[in-house]
Order: sequence, then C-alpha cells, then structure tokens
Amino acid sequence: MPKLAEKYDLRNPYGYNNTAQLMPKRPYPAAPRRTVREAQPRYVRPERKPVSRKAQKNYFIHRIISILFLSALAMFIFPFTYNRVIKSFFYKSPYPAVKTDYQKLLTPTSEYLHNDLFLDQYSLKGAETKKPQMLALNMNERLSNLENQLENLSSLYPSIEPSVFVWDYETGNYAGVNSDKIYSAASIIKIPVLIQLFRSIEAGQLTIYDTMKLTNYYRAEGSGSLQFKAENSVWTIDDLARIMITESDNSATNMIMAKIGSMTDVNSGIRQWGLGKTRVNTWLPDMGGTNTTTTEDLARMLYNLDNPNFLTMSSREKIFDYMGHVHNDRLIPAGLGAGAVFLHKTGDIGKMLGDAGIVYAPNGKKYIVAILANRPYNSPLGKDYIVKASEIIYNYMVK
Repeated sequence: MPKLAEKYDLRNPYGYNNTAQLMPKRPYPAAPRRTVREAQPRYVRPERKPVSRKAQKNYFIHRIISILFLSALAMFIFPFTYNRVIKSFFYKSPYPAVKTDYQKLLTPTSEYLHNDLFLDQYSLKGAETKKPQMLALNMNERLSNLENQLENLSSLYPSIEPSVFVWDYETGNYAGVNSDKIYSAASIIKIPVLIQLFRSIEAGQLTIYDTMKLTNYYRAEGSGSLQFKAENSVWTIDDLARIMITESDNSATNMIMAKIGSMTDVNSGIRQWGLGKTRVNTWLPDMGGTNTTTTEDLARMLYNLDNPNFLTMSSREKIFDYMGHVHNDRLIPAGLGAGAVFLHKTGDIGKMLGDAGIVYAPNGKKYIVAILANRPYNSPLGKDYIVKASEIIYNYMVK
C-alpha cells in the first residue's frame, strides 16, 4: 500500500494502533454475565400411611348413618312436603271448597284487635309521630301554683281520682294533673267522632245534607232522644251531628260512625292525627268505659279546631255551633264567671264523669280546660270536684 493510502486508511482513520483505544470508557458498569440456571430438585410426594382398621370401621359407620338419614328423608319428609307444598303448585286441590286465609295466619289477632282497615284488611297501626296531621300544643311554662291548688283540692276528695289539663292560648303556659294518664272517655269520645265526620266531608266522601234512616240496628239506650223516634224516620247528617253533641245522643253517634266507615275509620283518623292514647273500642253506649282518652289528647283535639290546615272555616263554624249549645251545663260551666262562653262536650258513665272545652272569658282570655274524674259509681262527689276545679282554674287564669 502506498504511504499516502496508509495515512488515510479508513479502518484506522485516527492512526491508532490498537482498536481498544477507539472505544471510550463506559459511564456505567458492565452488565453481569448470565449464568446457567441451576436445575430444581423434583417434588416427591410422601408415601401415604396405610389406613388403620379402626379408621376404616368409623368410615363405614358414617356411611351407614348417612344412608339411613337420606332414606328417612326420602320415605317421610320428601313425600310430606311434596303432598303439602310442592303438589299444590302443579295440581288443583282435591278440596276446592276449603280456602286458606293467609292474612289470618300472618296476623291471627287482627279480627278482634285492630284500628285500621286498608284494602279490606284489618291491621293494628300506631300513632303517626313523624308527620302528624294535628299540630302539637306549644307548651311553655308550667303553672305550678295552679297545679298546687288543684292538688290541694284533690286532697279534699280522696275518693275522686282526677285528670286535669289547662292550656293558655296567649302564653302557652299549662298545668297538668295526671294529664297523660288514660281514662274512660264516656261521651267525650264524640269529639273525635265529630272531627272525623267533617274530615270525611272535606274529603268528599259525603255531605252535611246526606240522609240516613233510623233503624233498630242503630237505636241505642242511654242519653239522647233519637232512641224514642219512629223507625225509618229520615235524618240529615247535620241533624245527627247536632243532637250527637248537644244531647250527647248515642243513637246518632252510632249512625254517624256507620256512615263514615265505623269505628275503624275513626281510629284510623285518630292515629293519623298523631294521638296515641285515644281509641274507640265499642259502639255507644259504652257503659263499661272501654273507649279511652287523656286530657292532653282532648286538649290537642280542641286546639286543632282552629288549625286552618286541619279543618276549613265552614267545618269549624259548624263544630263550634254544636259545641256552643250543649244542654248539660252543670259541670265546668258551673264554675265559670258571669259572661264566659264555653264550647265543650261532656261525658257521664257510672265510674267516670268529665267535661272538656274552650273557655272565652269576658276580658278576652282564652284557654282550654279538660277534666276527667274517676269516682265511686254515680257518686255526686265527681260533679262537686269538677265544679270547684273549674272555679279555681277560672279565677287563676282570668283574675
């Protein structure tokens, strides 16, 4: 090779004698050399120990027990369930006249213990507490002095067990003696019956001008003149509601309850209102005192008569007209001052006497008062207690 060509030899353009000098040094360590993977030792299953004769015997006994159990199921349980349950889904019953009432099986007490009716099914329903239709009373301060006076009065009548509740419209102050205790309602139960009647009228279920015939089915003893009227005589709902309240007529009450859906409809309404201790258990007359209430429940019902979201003005005017002409004025009205107006309803059975309503005093004072008095059978001390308690309450609230 000529010398000029050697000078520009492309295989060694920089004139290095050793090719290793051409390669720059690595800035990182060289990768380790791969090694051949060592062979893994093969898994050898351990030898099974021979099963002892005792274990073989136990295994045989278990199999015998299992076979006997499955045989019992096949001979007794499976045929029973097939005939009683499975077969009924595929074949008609050999006794078509026999019907099963599954509702009675699920709720066996609903026939005699219920307060609601939905889709022709009786049920027991509690009071609505989350969204009751009636407003609760705004109870502010307790009138302790008035309660002490009522307690002192009770000490003078040891045979009388009273329940008293008083509530002031202006201040919300209240007084209570056994006010949450359940008492027999007697004819005061006609207050919720009257309210439910007008709630039904407002719902369009009937009108105040609808008529009913008086039959022996509705005729009831006790208070009221309707029991002496001619059979098949015709009465409007307005007439029946009026004599139910003014005369405390039992026959008219039974007719009204039948018209609006019986006791079940009244009880259903009471629960929707949010009252948990008032209940209609029997038709009138309720001489056994099974229809129940409390003075606090009565006060809440009376308070909501002025609630425009609960009753319309026309219903309120009718109710106040009835309650303003009650014939019995010998209880709470006898203890009020001159010029006071009282819209109320009374109740009288042998063991309990009561009165509940709204007082309008001449000076503009307005308050609710409800008094129930358990007493010895037909004892006049019950009336005496109510009159004197009414006088004490009126003097405290007005003067």
